[in-house]
Amino acid sequence: MKINSALEHLNRQMSAQHQHRRVLSFEALLTLMMLRPSLIFRNVFQVFHDMFEKFVGEGVDEYPDDPESIQFVKYDFGRLFVENADHPFFADRLFANRLIKHVEALKRGAQQNKIYIFDGPPGCGKSTFLNNLLRKFEEFANSNDGLRFETIWRLEKKTLSGPTPEGSLPVFDNWLKLMDSSGLDRGDRIPEEKEMEQEVEPADPNEEEATVVDTQALLYTGGCIEIPCPSHDHPFLMIPKRYRRDFFDDLLENHEFKWKLFTEKEYDWVFKENPCTICSSLFDALLEKLDSPRKVFERIFARPHMVNRRVGEGVSVYNPGDRPPRQHVMSNAMLQRRINAVLEDSNRVQYLFSRYAKTNNGIYALMDIKSHNTERLIELHNIISEGVHKIDDIEENVNSLFFALMNPEDKKNIQNIQSFSDRIEYIRIPYVLDLNTEVEIYRNIFGKHIDDHFLPRTLHNFARVIIATRIRETSDALKDWIPNPDKYRLYCDKNLQLLKMEIYTGHIPEWLDENDRKRFTAKRRRRIIGESETEGEKGFSGRDSIKIFNDFFSAYAREDKLINMATLCNYFRKVRTDLSAKIPEGFLESLLRMYDYTILQEVKESLYYFNEQLIARDIKNYLFALNFETGTTETNTFTGDRIEISDEFLSGIENRILGTAVADKERLTFRTETQREYTSRTLTQEIMLESKPIEQTGLYGKLHERSVHNIKEKALDPFMENENFRRAIKDYGGEDFKTYDRRIRDDVTYLIGNLVNKYRYTEMGAREVCIYVIDQDLAKRFAKANPSP
Repeated sequence: MKINSALEHLNRQMSAQHQHRRVLSFEALLTLMMLRPSLIFRNVFQVFHDMFEKFVGEGVDEYPDDPESIQFVKYDFGRLFVENADHPFFADRLFANRLIKHVEALKRGAQQNKIYIFDGPPGCGKSTFLNNLLRKFEEFANSNDGLRFETIWRLEKKTLSGPTPEGSLPVFDNWLKLMDSSGLDRGDRIPEEKEMEQEVEPADPNEEEATVVDTQALLYTGGCIEIPCPSHDHPFLMIPKRYRRDFFDDLLENHEFKWKLFTEKEYDWVFKENPCTICSSLFDALLEKLDSPRKVFERIFARPHMVNRRVGEGVSVYNPGDRPPRQHVMSNAMLQRRINAVLEDSNRVQYLFSRYAKTNNGIYALMDIKSHNTERLIELHNIISEGVHKIDDIEENVNSLFFALMNPEDKKNIQNIQSFSDRIEYIRIPYVLDLNTEVEIYRNIFGKHIDDHFLPRTLHNFARVIIATRIRETSDALKDWIPNPDKYRLYCDKNLQLLKMEIYTGHIPEWLDENDRKRFTAKRRRRIIGESETEGEKGFSGRDSIKIFNDFFSAYAREDKLINMATLCNYFRKVRTDLSAKIPEGFLESLLRMYDYTILQEVKESLYYFNEQLIARDIKNYLFALNFETGTTETNTFTGDRIEISDEFLSGIENRILGTAVADKERLTFRTETQREYTSRTLTQEIMLESKPIEQTGLYGKLHERSVHNIKEKALDPFMENENFRRAIKDYGGEDFKTYDRRIRDDVTYLIGNLVNKYRYTEMGAREVCIYVIDQDLAKRFAKANPSP
């Protein structure tokens, strides 16, 4: 019973797959073309783009309203490179954006006459990337979403020629007749036939003509032979070029796709490409015999173009050690004889093709440009330049997607071919420069449980140390943007490498002051991102970082203690002094300062209570009072409060918004600019024209944000000198905690709860970080740093 059930289930699955591969007549294909034109009119470049669209989709822009955005967005490549992969590849944000731009260019029609070389240092994951990319392409191309059709001809001898004299059929015909009459399966044929299929020596031993036969390439059904196009040409290419535009104009309805087909660059190939020489010859020969184009098209059929890397169909991959084949020209001697017999002409159609035909409308890939792959790349020169490959006297079309991998030191192998330089499009794969991606690699290799052994941010700081060795210590783009980096010394390094790392992840740090945020223009962003093109070639490689992390984690992971920043800094400074030479001078100290500043803000945020009503009243009264002379008394229309407007009144609220350390000149400038914005935009446009409540205006939002920020800065002050508060944190969760004053218990409980819920601390980690903030006196250390939100 179980056997039958299992077999039946297998039968259903395989039948569904077989249904996907069924052959369609030319007219059936045209019907499908009318119903789903965007599915039918696709070459390999468009299918490659559609694969990314399906598995990657649109990116996420964390700052959608930013007017200076350069569309440096977050793409999720998990479904493409990670899911179900034996060796996942993790694309960082920089490489992901770079790759997506190239894929978009492919679809727009910028694919011709180029080979795409993925260039990167050893250990960056190039081979893993390409293998996963090709695996996913094969999966997608063989699915309904990636469906393409290729041409197959069906010829019947009885309708193409007169009676054949007895005994004139080739021996192969007699075997086929014997098989048909005896019911033998193709797999049961006599050994001599199988031998003949495997290889037939060419007549001239000096000719490099392979006659290897694919048994699936010849199907015999009741006097009908099937001739597959070895170049995988689409059936509609059999329509002569000069008639295609009129034909599709008649066939397709006047909708959006038809407009795209006739106007957009990506569909130029539909009207410009020629079918392969074999198909062209067959078409001409049949037209001459049948004297009717319609009857010729009745012999053209479409079958799904199935990709199989292992046999080189649709995808071929060559390693440097793979020797070139002895024979470069492929044919099918038995099929050639059948064609000759049916057409009664041995010279009209020559079934000859090269190995490039097998990847026409597919992907041809070279893994590392060295040894035999250097020769293969040079051989591709003429093919890429002209899109044509010569086989004896026959020209063979080659419209493939050409990929190659290259190490930087191997560029010398092609430097002497100057005419080839403009045919190469380099796509860099450096070492990972996005710290979030670096952490994902650790999680994938060592397990996601590693997070449980680190205080929050410490694991990412380990990644920052690794990435610091991969990026340049000085940046012209950052110097142009922030000429005086010393103002951020409390939470960034002197070379602003930590700032660059944040930008490489797509994050604009909150600690940047307002002026620098305004100066962070699209032009400056492009310059900074552009510098990544020359980084990631030195420092710790991907393999190195995995070894270093394994050593670190094995030494310090404990069940009863979390790994903190002190442990991390000690490891690189004292335990692994051999690694220190690659880490920029002073970077660890700066990293520790940034960590201290960040966790101080987290603790303040977690301890912060505020009275929203009081803040709202202050802002409304302030905005109202700015419109009157000091010394007057007015009733606020927003709050109903009667206000004695004075400089002291305005300064008191400004202290709560800006802080007490602000100079008088800066305070007056702020007051003037706020009053100007209120009268020119907030009151006249947002409130009067757009009927917005004052709470929903842009100016109110900015003042509210700054008020809250300033209150948070002072949140920890009442507890810093309170020893009971520190002890209560240590005792939290134990019996002794119940002995503390109720107010302290409430404050500590509120603090620990917020750290756990907002910042993913464990209770043990929350206690540790609070004690660290108090013992290191971080609030006083950072008292002078009061960046605007």
